[in-house]
Parts: sequence; C-alpha cells; structure tokens
Amino acid sequence: MSSSIDLSPVPERARTPDGALLSVAGLSVEVATSHGAVRLVEDVSFTIAPGEVLGLVGESGCGKSVTAMSLLRLLPEPPTRIAAGQIRFEGDDLARLGRRRLRALRGGRIGMIFQEPMTSLNPTYSIGWQLAEALRLHTNLRGAALRARLPDLLRQVGIGAAERRLAQFPHELSGGLRQRVMIAMAIACAPRLLIADEPTTALDVTVQLQVLDLLAKLRRETGMAMLLITHDLGVIAGFADRVAVMYAGRIVETGATAALFAAPRHPYTQALLAARPKLHGPRGALAAIPGSVPPPHARPPGCPFAARCPRSDAACTAAMPPLAGDAGHEVACWHKLP
Repeated sequence: MSSSIDLSPVPERARTPDGALLSVAGLSVEVATSHGAVRLVEDVSFTIAPGEVLGLVGESGCGKSVTAMSLLRLLPEPPTRIAAGQIRFEGDDLARLGRRRLRALRGGRIGMIFQEPMTSLNPTYSIGWQLAEALRLHTNLRGAALRARLPDLLRQVGIGAAERRLAQFPHELSGGLRQRVMIAMAIACAPRLLIADEPTTALDVTVQLQVLDLLAKLRRETGMAMLLITHDLGVIAGFADRVAVMYAGRIVETGATAALFAAPRHPYTQALLAARPKLHGPRGALAAIPGSVPPPHARPPGCPFAARCPRSDAACTAAMPPLAGDAGHEVACWHKLP
C-alpha cells in the first residue's frame, strides 16, 4: 500500500489565546540534588508568533539549553521537573501533556536541532535508516513512498549525491554534512516550530554561514517559526526578529532585535554587545565582563547580575526586579539604561 503526506507549508492552525504559536509563562525548572531542589530556570516567559524567529542569547551556563529541552520535556524526570509555569503550543499545555501525545508532537509539529552534530546521530545506523525512522513515527509514509522521500529530504538541505549519502554512517560525514542531516530530520514532517539549539556549534566559520543560510531558506519556504538558541550575537543580529537575553536562568531583557541592539537597556545586554569583536574602528583589547555566571546552587538573592554590574546598589541585592516595559521592549533591572 502506498501513501503520501503533504509537506507543503502548513496552514495556520490553533494558536494560544494571546495569538502566539508558542507561549511560555512563568516557566521554572528544578533538579533534585543531595542538598535539596535547585532551580535551573526561574520564571521564564516569552512568546513566538507563527513564522517568527526568536533568538535566545546569553553566556554558557545561563540556562538556554535547559529552557529548550524543557519545552519538549526532554530532560530526565526525575531528577528534573517543571516546578511552575505553562508551555502552551497550539492549544496544548506541554508542561502537563501525557507522554503518548508528547511523543507524537516531538519531531512532528515541533522539530529540534540538537547542539552537537557529532554525537546527536546514532553511530550504529545509516543516515537513511535514521531519516526513515522520523517519517515512520510521524507520517503514514511506508515502503516505496517512504524510500522515495529520503533523497528529496537530503537534497532539500543541500546535500548532493543523496542516494549515496543515505547508505553512509555518521562517521563517514563531515561535521557540516552531519548538521545538515540533523536539519533534514528536524524538518522531515514540516514542523510548525523548529527549536535550534546552538546549530552552528563546532562548525568552522564557512560552514556556519552555510547552515544559517539554509535555515533562512527553509523558513522562507515553509513559514515555520523558530527558537534560535546561541551565544553568538552576530547570528542573532542577522537572523532573529526578536531577541530574549538570558542570565542565570532568567530572562533579563527582550525586544525587537534592531531596537534592542541599537539601545540595550539592561547592563548585561550592554556588556554582551560591548564584548563583540569589531571589524572597523581602532583596534584594542576586547571588553570583558568581570566575574562569571553564578551556578544554579549559588545564585545570590536579588538580581543575579548585581555582583558583576557597575550600576548595582543595595536595591539590586535585596530583590529581583520584574521583567517590565512597553512597546514590546521589557527589562528586568532596577536601574535600566535610558
């Protein structure tokens, strides 16, 4: 029996009550330790509209990947758990969705590109087998129809000699090709939302640009929304519609990308932008942010950036400022920049 699936751009379906495709409200994630529960992510809120790209940016250890994995509940439960909040996607609260429905959604309506292309593929199965598995799980394609779809997927992500690549194993491919295979798996079922967790990590600069160009092309062709997680502000500047800046498990600033880059209002955002290498102007030492991100078990009371912030005072160490603002630009700071 042959069958097919329509992989053209997916029409808009149900949205959350606020009109977003994805709406995260008050998300807190904790892990059980020998010293008690430790919050990894605290009171995180953001939305993604249909077709929109939201960039989630911050230093390593800020909680970006924990947030991404929590959206699809890919962290082991236990020891981790969603302690509070909602993750609403097309009418479903993923924080409370049953395991069976959650498995159907992963790789179907929501695709994910994992951080490390070198280890995300199974080394014991061929590329073709792993691509076919995604289609078998989430579509009605079988037999000849399924086999015919596989080279089309590789060609869609710019992989030549597709039939030969399908028979190869991950160790036979370069890092750039492995990342393209991961993207092919993520988009195989025409997801409404793609979560890309550091999609250019461990790739050289030329390959990074090729991967980003590919993601931009797929977005234009399919209309899918995207959550792009990275520590690279240059990637965010050229790719995302809006940006959320994360520090020590919290969102500290969010707004339209162009406006936020032109006038950052949180001292942490300003420090991140100041630390970027500059192609023009006088040469000199790169700006650096003193100190480091506090680990989850040792986050201080009040604003977690206070110890590294030149504007901090007693108010900053006494209480965490709320994320507030207007015109789509919100900041969590007692002494936000004008």
